[in-house]
Amino acid sequence: MKLLQQQIRIESEFSGSRLDQALHRLLPDFSRSVIQDWIKSNFIQLNRKPCQQKQKVYVGDLIDLDIPFVAKISDLPQKIEFNIIHEDNDFFIIDKPANLVVHPAAGHASGTLVNGLLDIDPTLEQLPRAGIVHRLDKDTTGVMVVARTLQAHASLVDQLQQRLVKREYIAITQGVVTAGRTVETEIARHPVNRKKMAVQIKGKHAITHFQVAEKFSHHTFVKVQLETGRTHQIRVHLAHVHYPLLGDPLYGGRFRLPMGVDAELGTMMRNFGRQALHARYLSFAHPTTKEPCRFEAKIPKDFQRMLDALRASIPDDDSKTG
Repeated sequence: MKLLQQQIRIESEFSGSRLDQALHRLLPDFSRSVIQDWIKSNFIQLNRKPCQQKQKVYVGDLIDLDIPFVAKISDLPQKIEFNIIHEDNDFFIIDKPANLVVHPAAGHASGTLVNGLLDIDPTLEQLPRAGIVHRLDKDTTGVMVVARTLQAHASLVDQLQQRLVKREYIAITQGVVTAGRTVETEIARHPVNRKKMAVQIKGKHAITHFQVAEKFSHHTFVKVQLETGRTHQIRVHLAHVHYPLLGDPLYGGRFRLPMGVDAELGTMMRNFGRQALHARYLSFAHPTTKEPCRFEAKIPKDFQRMLDALRASIPDDDSKTG
């Protein structure tokens, strides 16, 4: 029988809990009854000794898992081009390029980030969604974290739910944003266009903060922080306050060339080909050491060229920083 072998160290928040209860919280993708069966079948040891489900666990205790392996996904490994910024035993940090879907779905059965991750580390098939705990849209670039163990996956999901994972994006909007602000609404699937999300009363709560970094003649370079992680959240919220992203026809409508833009810059805008959105920074507590981690994905070349062109299109003394 093929086994999944991992070790978990008990942290203070689980100290004094029953073994089966602590494991259920640490491994939420497995039912408590399944965990109890593992304990009864001696697939689990506490501090290198046989254990019982009612035993209490305390800070520093080690739980060794030798549990029956069950593949969580059936996707196939493929060679996919993307950059790994950092890796250790607990997670990968990925710099996702544009035009890459994160995981297989309708219309994208293969050629996704998940397929590429399985090619690099086949053991990720043991984890829900191959360890992916948050997504970026197909044409959004930037930094992502991917768990490599059950414990890391549980830790990162928990940090996301508690809003402890900090994410900062950069974007270029259509229109000149007067000042930064916080947008707080509910977001749900669009009632007519099922490819879109929309601000609706009966939706999931979403909070987005953004600040002005630079103003141009017809556009704005902004920094964006998420408190929640709803589908298309930044794109929906910026469009909602009438500053849709450059290159985003889904939320910004048909391309319109602003008045006074020269032919060269206009051609760049028309051919940009994706929403101008990049996940630049990501920070969280390391799942094992609990040390703070912060990672950066460099600005992509197409985004940087657009910024440079916008800066060059106006006199230096007319560019305002906020």
